[in-house]
Amino acid sequence: MKPIPKLFLLLLIWLCHFSLVKAQTKFTEVTKAAKIKHQFGVFEGFLGGGICVFDLNNDGFQDFYLTGGTKEDMLYLNNGNGTFKNILEESGLGITKDFMTQGVAGADVNKDGWVDLFITTINTTDTTKKIPRAKNLFFLNNGDGTFKDATKAFRIDQMNSFSTGVSFGDFNGDGYPDAYVGNYFQDYEGELNEINDATIVNANNTAKGFLLLNVKGKYFKNVYKEYGLKHKGFGFGGLFTDYDNDGDQDLLVNHDFGYKAKPNYLLENLYPEKKFKYVEKEKGMDLRINAMAAAVGDYDNNGLLDYFVTNIRFNNFMVNGGAGKAFVNKTEELGTKHFKITWGANFGDFDSDGDLDLFAANGDLNPNCTPMNNFYFENHENKFTELGSQVGVNDYGISRGSVIFDMDNDGDLDLLIVNQEPVLAYPIPSQTILYRNDTPQGNWLKVALKGTDSEPHGIGSRVEVYIGNQKMIREIDGGGSSHLSQNSTIAHFGLGEVSSIDSVVVNWTGGNRQVIFNQPANQLITVVEPESNHEEGDVSLPFKVLGLLLLGSLFLYFWRKK
Repeated sequence: MKPIPKLFLLLLIWLCHFSLVKAQTKFTEVTKAAKIKHQFGVFEGFLGGGICVFDLNNDGFQDFYLTGGTKEDMLYLNNGNGTFKNILEESGLGITKDFMTQGVAGADVNKDGWVDLFITTINTTDTTKKIPRAKNLFFLNNGDGTFKDATKAFRIDQMNSFSTGVSFGDFNGDGYPDAYVGNYFQDYEGELNEINDATIVNANNTAKGFLLLNVKGKYFKNVYKEYGLKHKGFGFGGLFTDYDNDGDQDLLVNHDFGYKAKPNYLLENLYPEKKFKYVEKEKGMDLRINAMAAAVGDYDNNGLLDYFVTNIRFNNFMVNGGAGKAFVNKTEELGTKHFKITWGANFGDFDSDGDLDLFAANGDLNPNCTPMNNFYFENHENKFTELGSQVGVNDYGISRGSVIFDMDNDGDLDLLIVNQEPVLAYPIPSQTILYRNDTPQGNWLKVALKGTDSEPHGIGSRVEVYIGNQKMIREIDGGGSSHLSQNSTIAHFGLGEVSSIDSVVVNWTGGNRQVIFNQPANQLITVVEPESNHEEGDVSLPFKVLGLLLLGSLFLYFWRKK
């Protein structure tokens, strides 16, 4: 028998590998079929744009908001049949046409059961050169498909700025979602397309962010200084996340030009004390990079949250070392060191096999406009392989924000990516793109939260799933987890061949802990937070109970002696 030629054997192996990958994970581009037509317009070739996934009318289907920059924003209502309808005109959000919008996030700010919207801006459409240029925008959801402009009522109009990303989180544990807003400039007089390493020579232009305390759903108060925040930087927003597993919301802040001006910051929440502590140096998170965003997820299911921080050239995969230890950059070791300019990023179990994969949205600086494909990193035994072209998501548009959500309620995670309009000639289309996940189905579980003491959609809370000795965790996204964007607040877990879950544990932001046992796979469960008898944010309840027990014991002691 003649030996098989080596070249033929290698080709056969490659074809088998390719076929296996295609059988495992596959996305189908359905933008046109879904009736989505959007492109982010950049002002002077600069920043944007973002996406917020939310259920605007509580019908069980995920809708989304797209910022438009110099073009119109869009509010897409999910028709429930694979298509979407832009309802911005009739929604009451028309005022956004007067602004150059950037990022967006949603939360039930007044706790009436409907998701409200916070939209950041960098300018008005009259192209004023003065910075700070414009106010951000805040809208209350009326519950009938329309929104009310509450920018003035919530005192957002008192904070003119040049804002990029916004994220929600309950940092004081009172059940009302607070917010962090990233600001890029304090002042700047040049053309925005001139921003580069040569023009950023000092920190004089850097801006403070806004730390907005939600005052009982009535208005926002900027408590930046009061809570010990003092940093400036070319801010791309922040991410509320419990990196140290102590039950409160810490804050990871992303800064552009970190090597020229200010690096990333990691702030530990010292709750119940009204203060944050800067810990980025001791934790190895003072990244001096062009940090565009951060994705959060426990990629190795060890109970510790890790962070994929996007950057120009090489991204930073920061692995959590646990209590008393620093984060370690394992970008190369884990297989994610690829040369690109990355903006949005999303951890998600796209193939429902029980571990987190990773999507990265890439795009050149505008107006350079060199085509760059997006990345899809497949997780196999805690190592990643880039398979974007094989699974069908290697779009070459100028990508920015990206989100994950289950658009058709079939139990897997779909992808939506904002693409920018090229300033210069570009060889291929660059339009916002929607991918439907058509991967052969593994088992799954989706968990929606309904808070009572906590934010009504559980923003900032943590969901844990236990299967034997395996533990998987998800944080409910409040925004900032991808570039200027917010993923779905419904937690998704891939289960592989597992057909039932031992327990689902919900750690609510207010401190409540809830356990549900023996749940079958392939369903959406809604966990309702039990109502407590104490006031929101009252951490003294355990001490009150202990005091009553002690008083009762003393009473019995003296009664018996008598």
